[in-house]
Amino acid sequence: MASVLVLVLTLAPLVMPFAVVGAAVALARRARVRLPGSGWHRPSGTTCALLAVIGGGAALGVYAWGVSRGFYLLDPDQMCAARGARGDYVVTRMALPISVQCVTEDGTGTELVPGWVNPVVVAGLTLSVLAVVEGTLGVVRRWPRPGDHSA
Repeated sequence: MASVLVLVLTLAPLVMPFAVVGAAVALARRARVRLPGSGWHRPSGTTCALLAVIGGGAALGVYAWGVSRGFYLLDPDQMCAARGARGDYVVTRMALPISVQCVTEDGTGTELVPGWVNPVVVAGLTLSVLAVVEGTLGVVRRWPRPGDHSA
């Protein structure tokens, strides 16, 4: 199981951009086909699924990229030295929010994960959850009600 997780986290930054761009292109094509002036309407299940793929793919790809900063790929000593941490230090890691810090003897921390990573992960997860909820609500609303014989 751990090897599968490592494989996913290794490949996600490479694969997810293709999934996000593909879903965005499909979403743009769907928007272009819509008649101008047709007004606002609830998104279809397909639109919600595409939005969920965009949000989830962005969140997973950026999360995997952020986690890999200082994790496993390079020696933490090299990562810390490249970011300007001087002297002896301890590397601290957090999975959520994503953080990898080189903490020196005097308590100064040098963050290895860029500041934009956590907001993108949160925004992607939020978009994905909202799209799934809206898509599910749309499907439930379309179910025939008891006693409704119009179908």
